[in-house]
Amino acid sequence: MPSVTSARVSANARRASDSRPAQIMARIGLAARGVIYILIGWVAILVALGKTTQETDQRGALQLLSGKPYGLVSLWLLCIGFAAYALWRLSEAAFGVTVDGKGAGPRLKSLARAVVYGSLAVTTFSVISGAKRSQSGQQQDWTAKVMSHPGGRWAVGLVGAVVVVVGVILVLDGARRKFVKYLRTGQMSPRTRRVVEGLGMIGTVARGLVFALTGALVIEAAVRYQPAKAGGLDTALKTLRDQPYGEFALIAAALGLIIFGVYGLCEARWRKV
Repeated sequence: MPSVTSARVSANARRASDSRPAQIMARIGLAARGVIYILIGWVAILVALGKTTQETDQRGALQLLSGKPYGLVSLWLLCIGFAAYALWRLSEAAFGVTVDGKGAGPRLKSLARAVVYGSLAVTTFSVISGAKRSQSGQQQDWTAKVMSHPGGRWAVGLVGAVVVVVGVILVLDGARRKFVKYLRTGQMSPRTRRVVEGLGMIGTVARGLVFALTGALVIEAAVRYQPAKAGGLDTALKTLRDQPYGEFALIAAALGLIIFGVYGLCEARWRKV
């Protein structure tokens, strides 16, 4: 009897994950993801031009938005969107990923994404509530704490290596246009498909390069015992800025992230969910 009840609950949960409301939730989440990348890119451009001292990461983008007349409403919408994205990815982790099936690899990726965007929803709520803690500072504090333990530097270096690998995979996926298999291209005109594929390719490659740089800085932090190097996206982008012709490199990276954000909005319209 318990096994029958469990099977019924599982079947009901699976039907709910495939329902129209669940699909709408996924598209809201994808749109929120696109918006945050556009905002991060915009903040990075402002930093490159010397127009702001905000951190060039998710919290910095959210704090910039909070200072606008429409900021509070926008933050609440993003918070809901990030939570929706996390719930959608959790459903994929539980029942399988559209296109990729029920293999362990895709489901674990979806679980990791659910954790990331769940934490981003929490970050957004903290900005709404007025918390001022630096995201980069939190990452540096965490890195310093881990490295203070035996084997901690190896652990931090391993995390950095994983991030580098993720970045390289994103670059390759973007160059090979592997993202196209997730899109309902049959609903696009030939011209729209070319534009969306171009946005996806450029944006995914740019995002991968930024990830790889972030991971490389985490590895450097572990090797040199410099937790300040492990400041995440903000440190990676500002490291670009501090190089020769760094303002141009930072603007190029920022435009790449904005392009990925625009592609993310296209995903919200055409992704298979």
